[in-house]
Amino acid sequence: MATVYATGKRKSAVAKVRIKTGKGGIIVNGVDLNTWLGGHEAIKLKVVQPLLLTKQESLIEVNAIITGGGYSAQAEALRHGIAKALANMDADFRAILKPKGLLTRDSRVVERKKFGRHKARRSPQFSKR
Repeated sequence: MATVYATGKRKSAVAKVRIKTGKGGIIVNGVDLNTWLGGHEAIKLKVVQPLLLTKQESLIEVNAIITGGGYSAQAEALRHGIAKALANMDADFRAILKPKGLLTRDSRVVERKKFGRHKARRSPQFSKR
């Protein structure tokens, strides 16, 4: 099977994901998933969710390069990229992943700071006198 490529995004994080058939395993920025995420077990489960739903966790090798954002946004970008790559690899996987919302890019990003405000919406404290 040829290598399948997809790009996943979340906030300012971008994950370039390549998947191919093999013995399983996830490599992120040159290190394995456990080293990359450390003790964040809940976030690790988010990353492998598309593989678990399609029962491909021991059949697919994932290699990803991720830039931007924090580790949580990077993990969700990786999940999005893996889901898109699986859907490109086999059309049957799309029917499994789409209802779970894994193929949809989460478009929520940080709102920009406005002039005359402390943050995006926080006003200066009101003073009567």
